[in-house]
Amino acid sequence: MDIRILLNGKKAGLEPVRTAIYAARERGSVEVRSTWEGGDIQRFVTEACNEGCQRLVVGGGDGSVNEIVDAMMRIPEPDRPELAVLPLGTANDFATACGIPSEPLAALTLAQDGKAVKIDCAKANDDYFINVASGGFGAQVTANTPVELKNFLGGGAYTLSGIIQAFNFVPFEGQVEMPDEVVDASVIFGAVCNGRQAGGGQQLAPNASINDGLLDIVALHHFPAEALGKVVQELKDQVGSGEHVKRYRVPWAVWSSSEVMPINLDGEPISENKVRFEAVPSAIRLVLPEDCSLIS
Repeated sequence: MDIRILLNGKKAGLEPVRTAIYAARERGSVEVRSTWEGGDIQRFVTEACNEGCQRLVVGGGDGSVNEIVDAMMRIPEPDRPELAVLPLGTANDFATACGIPSEPLAALTLAQDGKAVKIDCAKANDDYFINVASGGFGAQVTANTPVELKNFLGGGAYTLSGIIQAFNFVPFEGQVEMPDEVVDASVIFGAVCNGRQAGGGQQLAPNASINDGLLDIVALHHFPAEALGKVVQELKDQVGSGEHVKRYRVPWAVWSSSEVMPINLDGEPISENKVRFEAVPSAIRLVLPEDCSLIS
């Protein structure tokens, strides 16, 4: 299939990327648009739709994937082109979980030959994301935490030393409304997952599917110091709700609080005291390997 690559401008000069694009052109038509400034992706997506482009390839990391998904969701569903991913970021959490090759030519071969599957997108108020929204304490943990203590819970920020620091952290007090339940919550950290992993390979929702119409939610509630061992065990279990680590699978959820909570949508920050998260079923046609484990 003919493809058009929307390439993060910071990656345009990388020799492996250029070599892969030249090689892909021997197998079919490959156009390239490179970003230069804010707003380019939205403009490129609109341009592609107006020109009848059938399949776009986003070349970049998780932030680039998020940006193009948000732009595509502003386009009426019948007019949205198919999407493939050329992973060029540091973590590439979404692409990695999907099984998309990290080697540029292999990723472009999949983009040219692979089958597009309808997958869900996620929405937070008026913004869209494809992988994970995380909020709360995580962003305050420093990056120099010893590697051997790392026990991530999302956003690349949750570590055992971070949990210890959390004893002096004032949690966010709020309420979570879901279809069959309303929960008063004292939250240290929360993640709303369409995909399975974030933070460079840390599994947040190991059983999540990207085509089930549901969001997987994990939240770490405030806990006393003597409960540290139990909290660590509940984080490791990763399945079901414990006393302090709560997990839910729902089509939508609303977080409300008097205090504004910082939230990242695949790395893009928002600050709100009321956020409605919802799954948008079958919103994007994504090119995936045949054995993609995220498809239910």
